[in-house]
Amino acid sequence: MHCGICLPQCPTYRVLGEEMDSPRGRIYLMRAVAEGRLDVTDTVTEHLDLCLGCRACETACPAGVRFGTLLETARADMARRAQPLRRWRLSDLLLTVFPDPERLDWVFGLLRRYQRWGLQGLVRRSGLLGRFPRLSALDALLDDAPHAETLPEYVPARGRSRGRVGVVTGCVQRHLFGGVNRDTIRLLALAGWDVVVPREQGCCGALELHAGGIDAFRGRAGALAAAFPDDVDWIVTNAAGCGSALRDAGHWLPGSRAARVAARVRDVTELLVDGDLPLAPLPLTVTYHDACHLAHGQKVRAEPRALLRRIPGLTLVELRDSDLCCGSAGIYNVLQPEMADRLLDLKLDRIRETGARIVVAGNPGCLMQIAKGARARNLDLELAHPVTLLARSAFGSSA
Repeated sequence: MHCGICLPQCPTYRVLGEEMDSPRGRIYLMRAVAEGRLDVTDTVTEHLDLCLGCRACETACPAGVRFGTLLETARADMARRAQPLRRWRLSDLLLTVFPDPERLDWVFGLLRRYQRWGLQGLVRRSGLLGRFPRLSALDALLDDAPHAETLPEYVPARGRSRGRVGVVTGCVQRHLFGGVNRDTIRLLALAGWDVVVPREQGCCGALELHAGGIDAFRGRAGALAAAFPDDVDWIVTNAAGCGSALRDAGHWLPGSRAARVAARVRDVTELLVDGDLPLAPLPLTVTYHDACHLAHGQKVRAEPRALLRRIPGLTLVELRDSDLCCGSAGIYNVLQPEMADRLLDLKLDRIRETGARIVVAGNPGCLMQIAKGARARNLDLELAHPVTLLARSAFGSSA
């Protein structure tokens, strides 16, 4: 029997409570689909689509059940068995664009023109988006589309080298948060690491994996692993979803090069926390949001907080329900905007309780989602990755 310990940790259960249709049966639903004992009906699909895949249930489960893997397997089986009857959906479009850096570059180029020419404001004021909730949710996230930064392929360690690391630049990260990649590289070098950044690296496949596209993930993870030289000691990520997916590559690609690389994947905060960074004072009050795939997927909680507390003058206020999902969850906030917004409201209420003006999170989706909510509520909040504040302290306000 399902013991029910995980239920209070489930974000959708915390929002819907008894409105949820048989929440205790979700694990059995996944297993029944995976084993071919249950037809893929609209009801089954809707029930599993409501799951964020946040993996909070894994943290709570005393038996260590890998709910994330179960969900991905069930979604893969659902997609395969429903293939003859499938219609083109928004998720298909997003999964065609977001994992492809070249397509994403083209799309963001169009988006920059759309914003610069005033078309975005015109469309928003027209009320047209209100008729299309998913497009409205996507539009609200994309408030600014900066250019992707050109990064160096190699940066030597400052002082004596501690070893050699490779940096994963991501897809959305490289386009919308290029400064995070830049600061990641500079801080790693400052901490004593020789840093390599393969220019031809592609997507890790995380979004496709979470949507059940296991074969697509295998292809992308394998290609990404091949892009990194064998002599790197660690593969460093600064996006929670990318890091979690790559660390799980051994499950989906046992015995492969990707599986061997997976053992060397670390979040940037895990390497920086052992370094000796010269940090100047920053008189700021901040709070920290645990990105789901960092806290639950990679079990990284203490390191970001420890680094923030090292910054002189910075006050870290703990966030109640810090590991409650903000509603981003890959592309969940676009596909399930109503539920995502309800979760976002809970998160923003908790943030307001802290009195902090800066919210720190280690995932681009979380940063975009919380920033969207802050704009909608007219909250004076700055959203920042941990390395952004560390770089500001280490290199000055211009960092």
